[in-house]
Amino acid sequence: MKIICVGRNYVAHIEELQNEKPSNPVVFLKPETAVLKKGAPFFYPDYSDNIHYEGEVVLKINKEGKYIEKKFAHRYVSEIGFGVDFTARDLQDQCKAKGLPWEIAKAFNGSAPIGTFIPVAEIPDLKNIDFHLSINGEVKQKGNTSLMLFDFETIIEYVSQFFMLKKGDLIFTGTPAGVGPIHKGDRLEGFIGTKKLLDFEVK
Repeated sequence: MKIICVGRNYVAHIEELQNEKPSNPVVFLKPETAVLKKGAPFFYPDYSDNIHYEGEVVLKINKEGKYIEKKFAHRYVSEIGFGVDFTARDLQDQCKAKGLPWEIAKAFNGSAPIGTFIPVAEIPDLKNIDFHLSINGEVKQKGNTSLMLFDFETIIEYVSQFFMLKKGDLIFTGTPAGVGPIHKGDRLEGFIGTKKLLDFEVK
C-alpha cells in the first residue's frame, strides 16, 4: 500500500503559503509507515517544532490500474474518507532553502492519520463534498471539492501515468486554506458533511 498526495490543489491554500499555481497536480508520496489508523494518538516527534495539520478528502483505490483514462477513473474508487497530511514545516523550509527533496518533512512516521471510510454511493455529488477539520472543537479548515483545481478523475488519470495504482492505495487530494500548527493535547476531528470520520489526539 502506498499513499499518493496532491499538493497545491486549492487556490486559497496556494495563496496562504505564497506558492505558484500549478499547471499539473503536484504529487508526492508517503510510505505505509506514515499511516495512523483507528484513532491512534499522534506522538509529536522531537525533530520538529512546527508540525502543521492539513485536512483532506482521501480516496481509497479499489483495483489495480495504470494509464487510466479520465472517463474510467470513477471505477477505481468505491470509498472516500478524511485524512490529515502532517507537515513538519520547519524541516520543509530548511530543505526547500537548500533545493533539497523534503520527504522528511512529509513522510515521517504517523504523518498520515486516516479515519473510517464511507461508500462513494452515499455521496450524492463527488464534485460538491463539504468537509472540515476541527481542533479542540473549533473549526480550523473548511473546504468543498468543487473548489479543487484538479478533480478526482483528473488526479487519478495523472498519477496513474507514473504509478500503478493498487487496491488499498490512498490518494490525499489536497488541503484548503487554514493550515496551522498542532500542539500536544490537541484533539483533531475530521468530517465529511456532518459525518465524523476521524478523531485522534496529539501527545
